[in-house]
Amino acid sequence: MHLGYARVSKQHDQDTALQLRALQDAGADRVFTEHASGGRWDRPELHKMLDQLREGDVVIVWKLDRLSRSLKDLLHIMEHLAARGAGFRSLTEAIDTTTPAGRMMMQMVGAFAEFERAMIRERTRAGLEQARLEGRVGGRKRKLSATQEQEIRESVASGRHTAAECARLFGVHPSTVTRLLQRAT
Repeated sequence: MHLGYARVSKQHDQDTALQLRALQDAGADRVFTEHASGGRWDRPELHKMLDQLREGDVVIVWKLDRLSRSLKDLLHIMEHLAARGAGFRSLTEAIDTTTPAGRMMMQMVGAFAEFERAMIRERTRAGLEQARLEGRVGGRKRKLSATQEQEIRESVASGRHTAAECARLFGVHPSTVTRLLQRAT
């Protein structure tokens, strides 16, 4: 049986249509679709597919990074497939582990994929550091001004208001006030 696996990182921003079409054209009898990060191991559809593998089955993915973004996880999945007597095909990279050349190629491509991901992380980190040096800080805009934060600290410390009352008064979630008070101590 040919089992397809399609994955996108974010449910709202990306679509699996291209992957599904390619997997069906490649002869996938059943396709497992996931909306989760490839860097995470807790992907229910992936595990459901792996649990259903039988000897002689072939797992097909549109692109190698759809299966996993981590070389360690990718190799773990490949070992699992081999232990079950199943093969693997990646359509974009033309990898087919049912052949010796395909197994070697998959290992090489996996190493390059991890290298590329590490380089992206490094460039991102450098860009964020440069932005900080230039005075730009990422993240969400603060809900409370410094004056409002001080007023909340004083109100709770003096006993005039509880943390929950301050949250209602300033229109923020109670956990925002809790974190503010924890930072103050």
